[in-house]
Amino acid sequence: MRAYRQNVRENLRLALDTLRGHKFRSFLTVLGVLIGTMTVILVASLIQGLDKQVSDVMKDFGAHSLFVFKFNPGINFNLSKEERMRKPLTYDDAMAIKEQCSAIKAVGVQLVTFGPSSVVTAKYKGKEMLDANLRGVNLDALLINNSEIADGRLFSEADDSHRRDVAVIGAEVAKRLFEPEDAVGKEIAVNGHNFQVIGTLARRKGVLGTNQADSIVFIPYFTYKKLFPATKEHFINAEAYPDRLDQAYNQVEGLLRQRRRVKPSEPDNFGISTAESIVTQFRQIIGTIALVMIVISSIGLLVGGIGVMNIMLVSVTERTREIGVRKAIGARRSDITWQFLLEAMSLTGAGGLLGIALGWLLSLAIRSLVPSLPSTVPLWSVITGFVVAVSVGLFFGMWPALKAARLDPIVALRYE
Repeated sequence: MRAYRQNVRENLRLALDTLRGHKFRSFLTVLGVLIGTMTVILVASLIQGLDKQVSDVMKDFGAHSLFVFKFNPGINFNLSKEERMRKPLTYDDAMAIKEQCSAIKAVGVQLVTFGPSSVVTAKYKGKEMLDANLRGVNLDALLINNSEIADGRLFSEADDSHRRDVAVIGAEVAKRLFEPEDAVGKEIAVNGHNFQVIGTLARRKGVLGTNQADSIVFIPYFTYKKLFPATKEHFINAEAYPDRLDQAYNQVEGLLRQRRRVKPSEPDNFGISTAESIVTQFRQIIGTIALVMIVISSIGLLVGGIGVMNIMLVSVTERTREIGVRKAIGARRSDITWQFLLEAMSLTGAGGLLGIALGWLLSLAIRSLVPSLPSTVPLWSVITGFVVAVSVGLFFGMWPALKAARLDPIVALRYE
């Protein structure tokens, strides 16, 4: 065993001496491996950061919450005709969930609009916010979503039932319309309607530094209904009692199927999601993107591997006489094989380490220059990047190493 370790150390020393003797050629050879490894590290760091942000945002909106809409809440790229034609959920649906589902603690209901009409203009004196959003909600909708008041108060059930023209505004609205003034007590105009600001919300966690909730002007549900009676779309947010989320899901699903007259053989004509299911959906999409990026980076590793094999074949030719001398003084085939394999693995391993270092530096630069773009290098990506880089050297160095080991020592010694 001691002799074996000594042989490995000797072969590794010879391999590193060869690389040091041809620094620039070695660098050019592993450039593809370097780029491929760097891409893996960079993509992994961005995905890790985004995953953490999305998970934090969904947890911030309630780990025990159910999100109910006429189609599945979450990321929807292509809605079918049947989904687009579904009838909206109603306020009565929300109240029925609150009254009849024993696993449900509270129910929030929101009136929402889609398309260009969902974006409104909010004004205060000479300031305008052209990308605000107006939402009619009941008090429970804000409480379930863990809305934290920064100044003033939330509107009460009396504000809602009396249809008062009051508003609670998101942090971004308060910043763009009122800073450095205090927003509470002031009046804002939203699409021609005036509302007295009674409270401002604390800034929420967001993805890429933004959260749509920060740009919303919240008004009482029945005030919204009074001003915009044609709005029909309802979004329901139900909070389950702790450890009863699955039971709450089944109760809400069964009740809505009954109220919407869905036959036992038919699928739901509405959607129910949880924070966990939305995060899982996001991870599936990001996983697909990551797979594409890894395939692209694999091309760099393949090019780098072919370059390594080519340069190792050239190296075998250049050092034919050296191989003959080593065999003449007692070197075995395995010694020659390991010498060239370790040289190839050291070459790609060095490229992998450089790629890891560059990927980490780029990740650090992104985090410093663009704080809203999360970037965290996970340990598994570093280990994977290095192992893959070394494996490329092992695989593509096999043929040159075997070719060197099979040389006839007499022929090799005669080689000029």
